[in-house]
Amino acid sequence: MKIFDLVIIGGGPSGMMAAVAGPEAKTCLLEKNTSLGKKLLLTGKGRCNLTTVKSIEQIVSAFGSEGKFLYGALTRFSPQRLIEWFEARGVGLKVERGERVFPVSDSSETVLQALEQELKKRRVEIIFSFKVKKISFSNGLFRIENSLSKPVLGKKVIIATGGMSYPGTGSEGDGYKLAASLGHKIIVPKPSLVP
Repeated sequence: MKIFDLVIIGGGPSGMMAAVAGPEAKTCLLEKNTSLGKKLLLTGKGRCNLTTVKSIEQIVSAFGSEGKFLYGALTRFSPQRLIEWFEARGVGLKVERGERVFPVSDSSETVLQALEQELKKRRVEIIFSFKVKKISFSNGLFRIENSLSKPVLGKKVIIATGGMSYPGTGSEGDGYKLAASLGHKIIVPKPSLVP
């Protein structure tokens, strides 16, 4: 049975970026849908509000005292680095009202295609229709199982399943259960950006 260096659960923007932004490795991306980036295609009313040109301090302060947790991620991979990453892959970007960044094409499909091309370039193995039912760890390996096919084995796992915001795209909260099954403490999620 093949053993991957890294297995990523979830083929949305976070999962795809995790597969392509890190060091070269034998990587497998597990997606429960039949295609990648379902929610990505809906963002920004189909135009893909990719990031912002606001400073890290402005972004953090927008979340009040709870925003401090963002510093770690934003200093490791800033909005400016994200812009540079996509531009280096031929995605033209523009800044609009509210300092929001969109692809010049006004289509989220452009962003998805850039990510998919990078996945192909990196030879990331993608397994579609793989709804993870169980994840366990023993003898230095993670064993990821679904009910239909052989389990997938990996030395490291990233759970990038998203939250519970849009069940129709696959965001059903699976990741919380998987993380809890591995011993992680789950803080009760709260909705944001809602009326």
